Amino acid sequence: MAGKGRGSGSGGGRQRGRGGGSAGSEAVVGRVDGGTAELAPDRERAEAWTLLIDGAPQSHVDLGDPGYLDFAYQRRIGHLIDLVAPARQPLNVVHLGGGAFTLARYTAAARPRSTQQVVEIDAALVAFVRQHLPLDPQARVRVRAVDARAGLAKVPDGWADLVIADVFSGARTPAHLTSAEFLDDVRRALAPGGWYVANLADGPPLAHLKGQIATAASRFEHLALAADPVVWRGKRFGNAVLVAADRELPVAEFTRRVASDPHPGRVEQGRALADFAGGAAPVADASAVASPEPPPSVFR
Repeated sequence: MAGKGRGSGSGGGRQRGRGGGSAGSEAVVGRVDGGTAELAPDRERAEAWTLLIDGAPQSHVDLGDPGYLDFAYQRRIGHLIDLVAPARQPLNVVHLGGGAFTLARYTAAARPRSTQQVVEIDAALVAFVRQHLPLDPQARVRVRAVDARAGLAKVPDGWADLVIADVFSGARTPAHLTSAEFLDDVRRALAPGGWYVANLADGPPLAHLKGQIATAASRFEHLALAADPVVWRGKRFGNAVLVAADRELPVAEFTRRVASDPHPGRVEQGRALADFAGGAAPVADASAVASPEPPPSVFR
């Protein structure tokens, strides 16, 4: 959920009404590889849009204020972008999954002169977003229209300060992006002390989420996970944000920020997180499966 679609189709779009994202704008609709893409204007923010693929929300972008993050999981990733290094320090960032480039725009605004690579398999979606929600030409953002794992393989060893995985085929994370072997390549691309951040989606009984915690723990020394309390309790399908590194994480500050968000969440680390995973086994390429399909009610 809140991910990137993939399927068949052709690019291009049609706009019903005037553009620019201001009040009174109408939706922009187009066919992309993952299905039908729609940019729906935000009636409360003058230059903001929500990207949907086949009706499932993917990203929210405010062109007038790229530092504004509307989706709860994106706010949590935004906190980590803020905390990975001193304020305003430029970063090298790899974004696996592009959507509407929300987090790349946020990074460019929060950390000018950062160099970013976005890997998004849906070339038609990339063209659709570039046409209707163009990137700041001053931002140093390169977009590759290839599979996330293939794109990651092209990243030089030790280049990235931060690797962010937010990849969905339809509303499911592809199996090959859930394994320990995938994380081996993430580690290869990370600079010493770099962070891996992943948007994960799961519901009761949270077997996928627990497996992803175990997989990350098999490759990184330090982990923390942020999610809504109802997701932690296995009461509802939802998003969780995982951060993993080989250096100590600023969990206290991350916890404070997540708890003070408009939709407050809870952060766990260490023994509490290991206990939550409950002895789940790390995932290997040979046994990996896609994340579970969310129930239809998630998008209502």
